[in-house]
Amino acid sequence: MIKLYNTKTRKKEPFVPLDPTNVRMYVCGPTVYDRAHLGNARPVIVFDVLYRLLRHVYGADHVTYVRNFTDVDDRINQTAVDRKAAGASGSLVELIKQRSDETIGWYHADMDAVGALRPDHEPRATEWIGAMVAMILDLIAKGHAYEAEGHVLFAVESYAAYGALSGRSIDDMIAGARVEVAPYKRNPMDFVLWKPSGDELPGWESPWGRGRPGWHIECSAMAHELLGASFDIHAGGIDLQFPHHENEIAQSACAHPEGGFASVWMHNEMLQVEGKKMSKSLGNFFTVRDLLDQGVPGEVIRFVMLDTNYGTPMDWTTSKSSNARHTLKSWYRMTDGIPFSENVPSTLIDILSSDLNTHLALVEMHGFANREEFSALKLSLQFLGFGIAEEIDWFREEMNMASFSNLPEYQGVLWPLMKEWQNLRNSKFYAEADALKRHIEAAGIRLTVTVAGPEASWTPDFDLDKLKALKQ
Repeated sequence: MIKLYNTKTRKKEPFVPLDPTNVRMYVCGPTVYDRAHLGNARPVIVFDVLYRLLRHVYGADHVTYVRNFTDVDDRINQTAVDRKAAGASGSLVELIKQRSDETIGWYHADMDAVGALRPDHEPRATEWIGAMVAMILDLIAKGHAYEAEGHVLFAVESYAAYGALSGRSIDDMIAGARVEVAPYKRNPMDFVLWKPSGDELPGWESPWGRGRPGWHIECSAMAHELLGASFDIHAGGIDLQFPHHENEIAQSACAHPEGGFASVWMHNEMLQVEGKKMSKSLGNFFTVRDLLDQGVPGEVIRFVMLDTNYGTPMDWTTSKSSNARHTLKSWYRMTDGIPFSENVPSTLIDILSSDLNTHLALVEMHGFANREEFSALKLSLQFLGFGIAEEIDWFREEMNMASFSNLPEYQGVLWPLMKEWQNLRNSKFYAEADALKRHIEAAGIRLTVTVAGPEASWTPDFDLDKLKALKQ
């Protein structure tokens, strides 16, 4: 039984899918105007673990994961304006499309590097304008939206449950939010569903003139088209809870009162860097690509993220990164060339099923390592998105031979054999490495892989002549 903390009910509760043969999840994706920063990676990694868990429990063919790309946005438009001013050729519309395509390519590369599976659907907002226009027309017809000076706005007062997700009253929301003051609004909290677009900027024809959709309607329309009026899980960062998710609920519930929109709402907490809010002015702002280019492996980024449970604020530090690198390096060494266990350890699944307790899952993996349950450790690494040793090279770069001071008089004989064994492993010639290991151990030497590297110890059956024969 999977149990998840539901932001909507403010408690951890059993997850009961609407249809176990079609478990559906929507996660708010990026606005594609620039590189994904470190904070953007947290929901991707966290909810990738949820996706993996759901696929394990219900079957890969019975889970649908949607994560959108917002490619209609003033910040994207501004990058095109800036590029045009700098002498780039092409219209603003063409430059905006180029920027979106470029940024989506970056995003895929960076999220692939941190081990995230691609969702089943990655809709772009620009591909679903028709569905957004249809939804807005429906909201107007039902009295939940109105046209004013070329804009269409959602009438917040028409939805009595507005504010239930975030637990705020409308007065609190007005006081705590940067509400756009506009004379055409009936209520300061009313939000834009459609707005005019200038001739040079992207725009689409609509009953209200040439324009483009507001941000909130994009996710509601795409979620409905791809997942239906009711689906299981909607997730994203806690910073999206208000106003984005609150507005999604309002417009979706009003447009499709026959559905329940999302049954479970999940929010990951925010990220800091070295104890401070990430900020360019503080010099602690990092994109995922910055860290990758600095030599921080994607698996290390993933480990640091998962070592703090998603519902708790997390702090990225250089010491955590260093410790994660050390741990993963040792785990990859232990599991390099080791066969898989038959099934993902049930203890790991049980831990993750308790509201994605990824920190405790990593603790359990430390236990596998300490108990030399290397097959279980290897499958756990793969299941949690860390890959497997045979497919990863960075940990091999710092591979050193462990000392074997308890065998000083035989180092001249044993050392070359140990080095050959390790070189075969590094080159992924596992069959040859295993054969050599069997010959060495037949001479009474026990070989093991430790954090420091390969280690040798002698047994009562040690036979120096057999060892010398191998060297020859």
